Amino acid sequence: MDTRARNAEHLHSVITSLQELFGERATQADAILEQHGSDESHHSNCPPDIVVFPRSTDEVASTVKICSEASIPIVPYGAGTALEGHVNAVQGGVCIDLSLMDEILAINSDDLDCVVQAGVRRKRLNEELRSFGLFFPIDPGPDATIGGMAATRASGTNAVRYGTMSEVVLSLTVVTADGKIIRTRRRAKKSSAGYDLTHLFVGSEGTLGIITEVTVRLFSIPESTIVARTTFDKLEDAVTTAMETMQVGLPLARIELLDDALIAAINSYSSTDFHPANTLFFELHGSESTVREQMEMLRAIAQENNSGNFEFAERQEDKTRLWQARHDAYYAAVRRRTGAVGWATDVCVPISRIVECISETKKDLENLSVPGCILGHLGDGNFHVVFSVDPKSQTEADEIEAFSSRLSHRAIRMDGTCTGEHGVGLGKKKYLEAEHGNALDIMRTLKTSLDPKNILNPGKVIDP
Repeated sequence: MDTRARNAEHLHSVITSLQELFGERATQADAILEQHGSDESHHSNCPPDIVVFPRSTDEVASTVKICSEASIPIVPYGAGTALEGHVNAVQGGVCIDLSLMDEILAINSDDLDCVVQAGVRRKRLNEELRSFGLFFPIDPGPDATIGGMAATRASGTNAVRYGTMSEVVLSLTVVTADGKIIRTRRRAKKSSAGYDLTHLFVGSEGTLGIITEVTVRLFSIPESTIVARTTFDKLEDAVTTAMETMQVGLPLARIELLDDALIAAINSYSSTDFHPANTLFFELHGSESTVREQMEMLRAIAQENNSGNFEFAERQEDKTRLWQARHDAYYAAVRRRTGAVGWATDVCVPISRIVECISETKKDLENLSVPGCILGHLGDGNFHVVFSVDPKSQTEADEIEAFSSRLSHRAIRMDGTCTGEHGVGLGKKKYLEAEHGNALDIMRTLKTSLDPKNILNPGKVIDP
């Protein structure tokens, strides 16, 4: 039964209590409710009944206690940049917007870590870290919050060298479903003391607890970076180049694929003049002599696979221009059609299967009426297909839903996953049984144990 209907009589008292607690930082303004009812995905807007803006973990805990007593749903909200309907309040209730919790609490430069509140944005964090000669490497593209990135187990362009949020998160402060505040572990680089609660909550998408503080690993800014770009007439040659580069052990920081359709879309959206062909973007980090030597090895591998021009970018403004084009890719793909919305898929397979998986996917795309583009973090076997969809067309929605199902099952058949970094949310729930089988029973047991009233982001990831 819908929790909103079941608890309608309790909602008014909860709203009153929250208005007393937060004052002007609690709102039922229609525009704010609608803003918090969806992310960047195609899923229908589902607004909450009220949005609150806490400034501390204690205020989050107080909110959760109020909601828990009345069994009112709670949806945590970061920057709203997710792509699988993570923040849609499908049962109404209370949205906890963590954007005001944006303090950098500690930078421990000697230990190469820092502690931040969940609402800190990744770009601002790196601005603060620059004076220490350090940086936070996870780069999913949008300027997401660190808490949201932990909750969705984000990764992005740097994951091939620095890992995902799973690898860089050391510790979390979490508010549980009954309003308790816990810290999952200390700042030591390793620990074997008890269950690994940190990685239980990383990627849980707000369904097991609300992340309010995050301790993350930091890295030294590399002495030298070189960015390169090369093109291919055949998509398979580009993917093969990426696979062979990883297999020979070149320590790439980034290796990104954009197909010819996406390059053309970026040229239109970002006023660039790239040759509209299948393109690989590379970035190497290290000493100046090392990165130059490795880039020459990379050039040789690309040439063996029929690459076109191999262009370097060493000036910071040139490197920024190249990567900005990559970060514009999603919006460029969506804007191919006026009035369209974006629908992005996301799968990941073992490196040895990436050529096969992308080749099959490209052939599948050729039979669709809806325009789609392929982009991928090929260094870790992860790629996306982004569609520009007419939001009023059920025919297009059905076509893309069927494609997404084929793609997800294709990846699972190749011993991959239905989502490498977007998370499950609403969109990928239907594929979890095919991927995890009986392990879903353990997940349901965890959900029921940690959230017995099913108030934490209900309807997402897994149903109890």
